[in-house]
Amino acid sequence: MFTDSHAHLDDSQYNGDRDEVIKRAAAAGVEYIVNAGSNPKDNALVAEISGRYPGVYAAVGIHPHHAAEATEADFVELRKLASLEKVTAIGETGLDYFRNLAPEGDQKRSFKRCLGLAKELALPIILHSRDAEADSIEILRSENAQECGGVLHCFNGSLKMRDEALRLGFYIAVGGAVTFPKADALREAVKGIPLSRLLLETDCPYLAPKSVRGKRNEPANIIEIAQKVSELLGRPLSEIEAASTSNAGYLFGVGIRTQGKIVYEIRDQLYLNITNRCSNHCAFCIRNGTDFVKRHNLRLKKEPTPAEVITAIGDPKRYREVVFCGYGEPLIRLSAVKEIGSWVKKHGGKIRIDTNGQANLLHRRKVAAELAESVDAVSVSLNAQDSACYDKMCCSQYGEGAYEGLKEFVLDAKNHIKDVTVTFVTVPGVDVERCKEIADKELGVKYRVREYGKVG
Repeated sequence: MFTDSHAHLDDSQYNGDRDEVIKRAAAAGVEYIVNAGSNPKDNALVAEISGRYPGVYAAVGIHPHHAAEATEADFVELRKLASLEKVTAIGETGLDYFRNLAPEGDQKRSFKRCLGLAKELALPIILHSRDAEADSIEILRSENAQECGGVLHCFNGSLKMRDEALRLGFYIAVGGAVTFPKADALREAVKGIPLSRLLLETDCPYLAPKSVRGKRNEPANIIEIAQKVSELLGRPLSEIEAASTSNAGYLFGVGIRTQGKIVYEIRDQLYLNITNRCSNHCAFCIRNGTDFVKRHNLRLKKEPTPAEVITAIGDPKRYREVVFCGYGEPLIRLSAVKEIGSWVKKHGGKIRIDTNGQANLLHRRKVAAELAESVDAVSVSLNAQDSACYDKMCCSQYGEGAYEGLKEFVLDAKNHIKDVTVTFVTVPGVDVERCKEIADKELGVKYRVREYGKVG
């Protein structure tokens, strides 16, 4: 089944046949739809529509076209709507200098407010960026947008924007324009989107694909888009379906019936599951095959806020160790880790982080010094003897540069955190003896060999 990651079913063009449109989508194989709002009136309507249809979810935001008219009361209401169960993202939001229907200053302020709300509520953003690449990138970086994550909506083929989105751990949504006869540059750019970062969208009622161009678009047309992406990537349609649907689940929580555990116990340790997002897509990761670890469901419908995690921990002194280790990379949410870790230590607990070591790449700075006051130990997944093996095994969003970035993180962590360990899994193709040598002689840290297929 497919997920249409961006639609506007609240549009008045559907007022006469919205039920039939959603039925046609289901008949075509579209199980889930994320319906995006763009102004206060639309936000209320998309939230209401999501309550009527089981497969339809909502996103609420302030589109750049409406930035100048948004009031403080509108942002208060936006926050209330964003807390509803089926509201799964903030958006769409961003910058649009093509039509410039609002002053650039108002657009930037609105965009930053939406980003701040997304981080506060632990929701992803849906990013609209048109003729505004430089300012969009500057704001994404300065506001640490990687901490909430999101999707670059309606990808237009810009290599600069694609690569920046990937570096931030964002997903990239491909729409009907990929089928247009003159969209050769877009099609070429789509070939560079990893399956692990791909989403599909219709943006209906706009941007209908080639076979129905000029007509009202609708979610059922996602199939034509998927077929074109399958052709471009040289991958079976079933792989495009599976990857894009799984990615929508990890980002938006669509299709997830119950919230996975945000804390779970294994023996005398308490584990914290604060995100399902990860900068890697490791071939051997257990989450590729199951949502469960030791009978604990870890698939999140929604990322928890620091306050929710702290409440769930209770008394940290009950545990030998409190460990950031769930179904994603915890240091994506660096500020949450620092806040939770500081609270645990203040209340007599000990903190360890299990990480893929790519935090410096994620945040564009060395972060170990920032963790020193809130962390006792760090365990870094080395998992390979060289960058080529790491790239093959772990499929990082940073490509072959991920391995050197990982080692840089380990070396810096030694200067600030008293207990640093690297680990490696006994996966076929990994030279365990060479990994031991790298840990001992090159990195100067302890190591632990993890048996492939064994968790906890």
